[in-house]
Amino acid sequence: MKTKRGFAIALLGGAGLFAAQAAVAQTTLTMSSWVSPAHHLTSVVLQGFGDEVEKASGGRLKFQMLPKAPAAPPGTFDAVRDGLVDVSYVTASYTPARHILPLLAELPGAGDTAEINSVAYSRIHWKSLDKAGEYKGVKLLAVFTHGPGQMFNTKRPIKSLADLQGMKIRTGGGIADAMAKALGASAFVKPAPESYELISSGIADGVFFPQESIVSFKLDSLIKYATLFPGGFYSSAFGFFMNEDKWNKLAKQDQDTILKFSGEYLARRAGKSWDNVDRLGNEGMKKAGVQIEVPGPALVKDIQAKSQPVIDNWIKEVKEKRNMDGAALLKEFHAELKTVASGK
Repeated sequence: MKTKRGFAIALLGGAGLFAAQAAVAQTTLTMSSWVSPAHHLTSVVLQGFGDEVEKASGGRLKFQMLPKAPAAPPGTFDAVRDGLVDVSYVTASYTPARHILPLLAELPGAGDTAEINSVAYSRIHWKSLDKAGEYKGVKLLAVFTHGPGQMFNTKRPIKSLADLQGMKIRTGGGIADAMAKALGASAFVKPAPESYELISSGIADGVFFPQESIVSFKLDSLIKYATLFPGGFYSSAFGFFMNEDKWNKLAKQDQDTILKFSGEYLARRAGKSWDNVDRLGNEGMKKAGVQIEVPGPALVKDIQAKSQPVIDNWIKEVKEKRNMDGAALLKEFHAELKTVASGK
């Protein structure tokens, strides 16, 4: 009897263990980043998101960082859509045919920090831009921006627009490329990770980047001059997204957990992280002896005048291709920038 009873208890115990294990059965989601593991986009934004969701899910969701991105940076959207990786991010300027509205957050004249710009952009996106469906094909989780985009070069300080004429400047595309050309540079588009080779080989004389990128991509040993325009010459708008099929197969409980750490929460996390590394980038440039210039009033006025056609062209494109009022959207974005800057 004791043997039978013990066997029955063992069976019940085993069944209970199996049920408990089933209750916390893991779903593994892959992640990838097209910048280095040490870059804050990988270690703080992407991995930080995965760690928080994994912990909050009680182990039901697990995130695995792939050792290498399955596609070049401009192919990231398609890689997630097609299931080559489950979760990743990319700047909208790498896919200009698909993303027009995100360039709102890339226009010159935004806020002074990545956190302000990211939170304001997030609010405007979910309120007014998401309905246009520019992220159709993936499950968009968040949008954010990098820090104010500035100009760095190896040739000379930029005291006037004449100093920039014909200078070969690498950009990431989008508004950065349009702005560089509007200011008279000989601009071209290449992914950020290629910047060191472009500068060191002389193919490029300079780059448009946030301050952190000069150190992150080890350009501080090459760059000699920095021009820091108030609010930045441009920014880059990022989408952070997930494979739609994987999202649809998740239990609602797990979807809710992911959403808790997405949206404005993730926008603020990314913005704060970028502001921190921008400070480190500024310190790194000073340590490397980079000559840092802030444009005088005359140059600021000239830059603003040259930027207006870029802004007008975006407004026109939004009307023609999305049938939306770009001027009203821009006004709404600027109002939200002030709201966020005030701490609301």
